[in-house]
Amino acid sequence: MSRLNLLEETRFEKLPVTVYPDQHIASKTVSRRIAELIKAKQAKGEKTVLGLATGATPVGVYAELVRLHKEEGLSFRDVVTFNLDEYYPMQPTAKQSYVTFMNENLFDHIDIERANINIPDGTLPLEEIPAFCLEYERKIEELGGLDLQVLGIGRTGHIGFNEPGSAPNSGTRLVTLDDLTRRDASRDFGGKENVPTKAITMGIGTIFKAREIVLMAWNGKKASIIKKAVEGEISGEVPATYLQLSDNVEFVLDQDAASELTRFDTPWLTRDCVWDEQLTKKAVIWLSCEVEKPILKLTEEDYNSHGMAQLAVDRGPVYNINIDIFNKLQQTITGWPGGKPNADDSRRPERAEPAKKRSIVFSPHPDDDVISMGGTFIRLVDQGHDVHVAYQTSGNTAVWDDDVLRYMEFAIDFKASIGDDNSKLKGIYENMRSFIEQKQPNEVDTPEIQNVKAFIRKSEAIAGARYAGLEDDHIHFQALPFYESGKTKKNPVTDRDIELTMQLLQSIKPHQVFAAGDFEDPHGTHIVCFNIIVEALRRLRDAGESWVADCWLWMYRGAWHEFETHEIEMAVPLSPQEVERKKNAIFKHQSQKDRPVFPGDDEREFWVRAQERNRDTARRYDKLGLADYEAMEAFVRFKY
Repeated sequence: MSRLNLLEETRFEKLPVTVYPDQHIASKTVSRRIAELIKAKQAKGEKTVLGLATGATPVGVYAELVRLHKEEGLSFRDVVTFNLDEYYPMQPTAKQSYVTFMNENLFDHIDIERANINIPDGTLPLEEIPAFCLEYERKIEELGGLDLQVLGIGRTGHIGFNEPGSAPNSGTRLVTLDDLTRRDASRDFGGKENVPTKAITMGIGTIFKAREIVLMAWNGKKASIIKKAVEGEISGEVPATYLQLSDNVEFVLDQDAASELTRFDTPWLTRDCVWDEQLTKKAVIWLSCEVEKPILKLTEEDYNSHGMAQLAVDRGPVYNINIDIFNKLQQTITGWPGGKPNADDSRRPERAEPAKKRSIVFSPHPDDDVISMGGTFIRLVDQGHDVHVAYQTSGNTAVWDDDVLRYMEFAIDFKASIGDDNSKLKGIYENMRSFIEQKQPNEVDTPEIQNVKAFIRKSEAIAGARYAGLEDDHIHFQALPFYESGKTKKNPVTDRDIELTMQLLQSIKPHQVFAAGDFEDPHGTHIVCFNIIVEALRRLRDAGESWVADCWLWMYRGAWHEFETHEIEMAVPLSPQEVERKKNAIFKHQSQKDRPVFPGDDEREFWVRAQERNRDTARRYDKLGLADYEAMEAFVRFKY
C-alpha cells in the first residue's frame, strides 16, 4: 500500500495505530521492542527505565520477556521499573494487589534487582500519600525519565487509574475509581463491594513525559473505547484521548480491538472496496440506519453522499441492490429453527430434512440456554424435535453464600419433619456458617459449600429445562473439569473436557448443535466452552464419524451483546406469548434473579436484559422495512 493510500485509509485516526492478527503476535512484537531497548541501553552502559502496567492486557508481553530471559539470556539487572498504579488500601501480599501480580507474572522469573522495582504503596496512612507521590515523581526524574511506558486502557478510557475528569498535566496522586472500573474488577475481589474505592496512580502528565508510549488493547470488549480514544475529540471524559497530543505514542491492537475503527468497520468511507456479498449487506444496512430509511427507500443520492458511490456503479442500479439485500434479510427470518418439513429449503436458514432433528443446546452456565435462546429452545420442543440440553459447568461460583445457608436450613428442617437424624447435617451446617462468617473476598469455598451451590444451580436448570418441555433423560450435566476449581480463575482446558463433550455428542449424534458464541462474556467461560465443543466436533469428524458432516453448529449470544444485523443468518421471531414463556423459564433460576453475584457491567436482571435485547433485534429488522415482530432471537452458523 502506498503512503498516500495508507494516509487516506487511516485519515480518521489521530495517532499511530498498528493492528496485528491476534494478541499473541502483538504481545511478542511489543516484548521484542522492549528487549531491543534494554540491549541498546546496556551496550551504552545505561539503565533502562520502564513504566509497567497490570491487568490481563500485558500478561502475554511479560510471559515473552520471561522466555527471552530464560531462553535467550535477556538480562534485567540494569532495568528500573515503575508501575502505573495500585489499589488503595491494599496489602502487597493480597491476591488482588499489583505487587502480587507483577511478582507472579514477571519479577519472580527474571534477574531484576528488587531495589529497582517501584510500585505505589497501598499500605501508607492517608496523610503520607502526598509526600510519597512527590517522591515517586522525583525518583523517575532523577533517573532521566521513563524510556518506555506500557499502557492498557480501561472501558472508561482510563490509562493507569486516570479516570474521566483527570487533568492532562496531572501527576502521581490518590484517585477515586469510577463505578464501571470497580464493576470490571469485581470478579477478582469476589464482588464489587470488596473492590477498593481508591487507588494511587501515575498521572497523565507523568505518562506523557515518557520517550515512548505503547498502549495495547485486545478483544472486542475494548473496541468501542479504542474508537473513541483514536478517532474521537480530545476530552477529559475519555482520558486516553490526551495521547493524541503526544508525538511518541503508538496503539498496538489485535483485530478485535480495532474492529470499530472506521477503516475496518465502515471501510467504504476510507477507500475503494471489493464489494462481496457480506460487505454489501453490511454497507446497505449501515446506510439504512444512517439515513433512517427502510432499505427499499434508499436512493442513489443516499449512496453517493455516504461514501458508497462505487457500490452503486459496480453493482447498481441501487434499487436492485436494495431488493437483493432486503430479500437476503427476509430469508433469515424463520419460525422453524429446526427446518420446515415438506418445504423448499433452498432459501431457508435450516434444512427441511430430516423433519425431526436431534438437537442439543449447550449452555456454558446453567441458565444461558433459557436466557439466550429460551424462545427457540421451547419452539424446537413444541415442533417435535428430539431436543437435549447440556449444562457445561456447574456455575457454583455464582451463588450467594446466604442461599447456601437457606437451603441447608431447609434440608435440616425436612429431615426433622420425617423423623430422620439430622445431627450430621447440623454439624456440616455449623461448619459452613462459621466458614462463611470469616470468609475473605474471593476465598475458595469448602467442598461442601461448592457442592450445595452446584446443587442449587442444578435444580434450577432442571426446572427451567422441564418448563421448556424436556424429559429428565434429555437433561445433561457435564461439570467440565476446567471450571471446577472453586475459584473465579479456572483451570486450563485438558483433553478430559474435550473427551466428555465428544462422548455426549457421540451418544446423541445431533443434526443441530446450539452453542454460546458470545465471546464478550466478561468472565471468559463462554469462549472456553465454545472452543471445547468445536474441538470435540473436529476430532469426531477426523475420526470418521459420518454424522458430523450433517451436524450444523449454530451460535447464539448471551446476556451481553447481540450479533450485528448483517451477521445474523437465522432470526427466530417470538410472539408476545412466547416472550412470556421465555421469561417464566428464566424465572426458574431464582439464585440469579434480582441481583446475580457477577452481573458484569449491566445491573439489570437477566430476564430484562434478554427481553430488551430480543425486542431491540426485532426493532432493527422493522426499521429496515421488514415485518414488525414482538421480539427475535438471532443465530449465526459456524463452519468448523
